[in-house]
Amino acid sequence: MARNPQEAALALHRFGFGPRSGSIEAIAGDPRGALIAELDRPGAGQITKPDLPTSGAANRAVFEYQAERNANQKRKPRDPAQAQMDAVPAQPEAMPLPRQLFRAEARARIDAALNAEIGFVERLVWFWSNHFCVNQEKTVMAGAYEREAIRPNVLGRFNDMLLAAEGHPAMLLYLDNAQSIGPNSIAGINRDRGLNENLAREILELHTLGVRTVYTQDDVTNFAKVLTGWTIRQTASDPDHGGEFVYIKRAHEPGPQTVIGKEYDDDGTGQGRAVLADLARHPMTAKHVATKLALHFVSDDPPPALVNRLTRRFLDTDGDLKGVAKMLVEAPEAWAPEQAKIKRPGEWIVAALRATGEAGEIGRIIQAQNLLGEPLWRPPAPKGFSDENAAWLDGLAQRLDIANTFAHREGLALEPAAIMDVALGPLASAETRRAVTGAESRPQGMTVLLMAPEFQRR
Repeated sequence: MARNPQEAALALHRFGFGPRSGSIEAIAGDPRGALIAELDRPGAGQITKPDLPTSGAANRAVFEYQAERNANQKRKPRDPAQAQMDAVPAQPEAMPLPRQLFRAEARARIDAALNAEIGFVERLVWFWSNHFCVNQEKTVMAGAYEREAIRPNVLGRFNDMLLAAEGHPAMLLYLDNAQSIGPNSIAGINRDRGLNENLAREILELHTLGVRTVYTQDDVTNFAKVLTGWTIRQTASDPDHGGEFVYIKRAHEPGPQTVIGKEYDDDGTGQGRAVLADLARHPMTAKHVATKLALHFVSDDPPPALVNRLTRRFLDTDGDLKGVAKMLVEAPEAWAPEQAKIKRPGEWIVAALRATGEAGEIGRIIQAQNLLGEPLWRPPAPKGFSDENAAWLDGLAQRLDIANTFAHREGLALEPAAIMDVALGPLASAETRRAVTGAESRPQGMTVLLMAPEFQRR
């Protein structure tokens, strides 16, 4: 088979996180086959780090940490000697536990992207984590949520990922379903509390059918009733299982509910599972997912023929996400030579680290994402971060500052022309090659490379 380094470099940027040393040459014989092979690799997309706690364990640990910290702040000195000791300047406080957990999860995520041969599966993880987003500000479980709900299902059935995401404690907290109570339930009558429609609305609008499609406000309300009772165990009263999912029947709205023209009997969590299963198989869900995938990987204006084929594959395979990803790789529209999409900040940062062989300090990586408008696991709204170019154009000036800082810190010992061959290979234009090789210094050449259109886009 003829080697195609141009297509290999394009594959690494468009479907992955950019080339590492030798990776263009490694897949040049069959770039499409290399992408498919990554999808088929056992354990693809999984992170197995025993030191990372489950979402429930993280929730409980932070609860206990905060409780102890509050108690220490309220505790008064027992005697004058203690008061005198307290007057001595305190040592700098250790990093708070919530930040430790966040940084450990962030490090694991970045390492998975850095160490991937291509990064296609990791890109899919990031895509689906943004599609079913939660917010670190509202739950300490954002990283664990990605490991527990997204990664195990990233190449499985959409229905399984949907159920895992919507029933995860992080999602129930983020979209307020943990506090939602059926108005006519025992708890609702006794406590005079009611329904919260946030989770039901976002499932219909964002996670499945798409905005303004086949559902009505009545469907939102009825679906919210279906989801009442889906909540989490309280750590204060359940120190062994706090933060884990629990179904509380007395908070569930009794009786059948009609959603999208179909009546669902009241059989506990089975009622919600049945609605989610039907939503997962709905043609509008297939089209919504197909459109988002094509927009993310191919173009802000996805080719209708590509969207139609992805939609059909989704429907024909009962939402087989690996099958849909393979069709994306096989689509000729996905291999247009024009690099039409601007890399999101996190993708650009990882691409720079991969090209230079640097692991990066996790605190700096997190701060860079903050400065560039894509703070990790902190989307601005339940819709997640935008995949359209317009959302990231204004941040290119900030990228220049970060590229310049990175180049002076990491690029002093690196030869920009050699890194250009690693990072871009045949994608580098004559203009970019002249600018990089003609730079007055190594840091300047590295900055030019990282800001080159061929490196900024995929």
